[in-house]
Amino acid sequence: MKSTIKTALLTTVLLGALAVGGLAGFVYSGSYNVAADDPHSGLVYSALETMRDRSIRAHATGLGPSPDLSDQTRIVQGAGNYAAMCAGCHLAPGVNSSELSVGLYPAPPNLTRTGTDATEAFWVIKHGIKASGMPAWGKSMDDDSIWNLAAFLKVLPTLDDAAYDQLVASSGGHMHGGAMDDHHNTNSNSNSNSNSNSNSNSTSDPGHHDGDQAPHAEESAHHMERNSAVPASPASASAHQEKAATAPPRPMSPAPAAGKGGAPVAKPARAHDPSDGHAHAAPQQ
Repeated sequence: MKSTIKTALLTTVLLGALAVGGLAGFVYSGSYNVAADDPHSGLVYSALETMRDRSIRAHATGLGPSPDLSDQTRIVQGAGNYAAMCAGCHLAPGVNSSELSVGLYPAPPNLTRTGTDATEAFWVIKHGIKASGMPAWGKSMDDDSIWNLAAFLKVLPTLDDAAYDQLVASSGGHMHGGAMDDHHNTNSNSNSNSNSNSNSNSTSDPGHHDGDQAPHAEESAHHMERNSAVPASPASASAHQEKAATAPPRPMSPAPAAGKGGAPVAKPARAHDPSDGHAHAAPQQ
């Protein structure tokens, strides 16, 4: 009896070692194709999909109650961030594909056609999904702004092109609280202080006076003439001035339309537009 148990244990250990060794050999051989354009087998894809969905559901369950996601202010603010951060992969109304959406594997869902559970959407947006191309936006975005995105996702499948564009245009664009906003504010304050100190040093320097402007202008002209490939002569300078005086004025570019507070209104961000200047030839089928 003891001999039988020993044999069984030894066999189990050997089979386990062979399995581990075989797996290690398979991993290190490089024979498995990790290319995004080579899909998983049906069995592998089904297993990964089931694991993903069960994991999201299990982890999102403990989030607690969500805020009022029917608040129009939340929906509008979420629209601006969706257009800037999500539409490239998850598309916008009237857009069937983008360069990112066709190149990613597994393919990101078209959220203009797919309803989402708000709590699960919040968890996915905040934490991302491994090996899928879905970032963890919680690294740079505060929870309130993520809830705003979740609120927008609830209404997105009901929007047509015009309604989507209107929401995005009224949103104020890409803005949210979080680590990135703190970083931008720090840089902005640093630049502001630097400019302020520079102006202060310039005005407080006793060597800089209003009366010094003429000598500085002469010195600047001297350097420009010295650095020119062909030294300017009095005759050529006179001809240049005469040409400039008789030339017709250049037309001014029209000013952009102003929004709230006089700020220019940005065109709503959309997924890939063939007319946006980004041109390349598509592969022939």
